[in-house]
Amino acid sequence: MSNRNYSPHQQKVIKRYYDNRDAIDDQRLSELVTNLYLATGRKQEKMWDTAAQIMNRMGIPESRIQHVMDVRDPAVLAKIVEELLSGKLQKKKKPKSAEKDPG
Repeated sequence: MSNRNYSPHQQKVIKRYYDNRDAIDDQRLSELVTNLYLATGRKQEKMWDTAAQIMNRMGIPESRIQHVMDVRDPAVLAKIVEELLSGKLQKKKKPKSAEKDPG
């Protein structure tokens, strides 16, 4: 991140964002499933790339991510979201040092 000095308020906003990143990623991946059913062309390709980035950030096994990206079927991605929400698929926790420093 840049060497910018953030105000205390901005620091709190950034901290809350990173504290809630898991929930934000869960919600975003769920929304992408719906949007992928409706999108076509370049927009759909961009959404698939975003889905791969989110799944990678969430710590989903690389083999599962690769399978989803190979078939590019929204139903397969929906199954991953369902497993995440039900707790069948666990996200890998990254060590604190691997997370981005918000300020």
